[in-house]
Amino acid sequence: MTTTTKLASGQLAPDFTLPDASGKDVSLSNYRGRRVVVYFYPKAATPGCTTEACDFRDSLDSLNAAGVSVVGISPDPVEDIASFADDFGLTFPLLADDGAAVAKAWGAWGEKIVKGEVVEGILRSTAVIAPDGSIESIDYSVQADGHVAALRDRLGV
Repeated sequence: MTTTTKLASGQLAPDFTLPDASGKDVSLSNYRGRRVVVYFYPKAATPGCTTEACDFRDSLDSLNAAGVSVVGISPDPVEDIASFADDFGLTFPLLADDGAAVAKAWGAWGEKIVKGEVVEGILRSTAVIAPDGSIESIDYSVQADGHVAALRDRLGV
């Protein structure tokens, strides 16, 4: 099993540079000076990931109006996240974390139960990053349903 260390509020968020759905590199440092939600999801176009992504899509205008950007990260290849974005009209960056190195650095990787079996993979996780690059909050193993609404409540959006 791969051991990852969970991050905590107040820590500096580990920087990353990953390709988006068009293959263009996006870095966390691009968002300095603004709040950003970074969320990790297991697999594009699966039911829970689609629910969560569409909830973020539907909340994007109000989040952006409050100065909050959204970035989704999964271990899917660029082609899969491009199809996912196109199929569901996702207009925020989805990033391809091939090999899950960023997920592991953020503590969003570990053991979970899927269809009754223990497997290693992405732990659905969401972090709010402050304008200075520090972690405002981070939640691990969240549920897709209702998660974005709870996050919006906490952010006052």
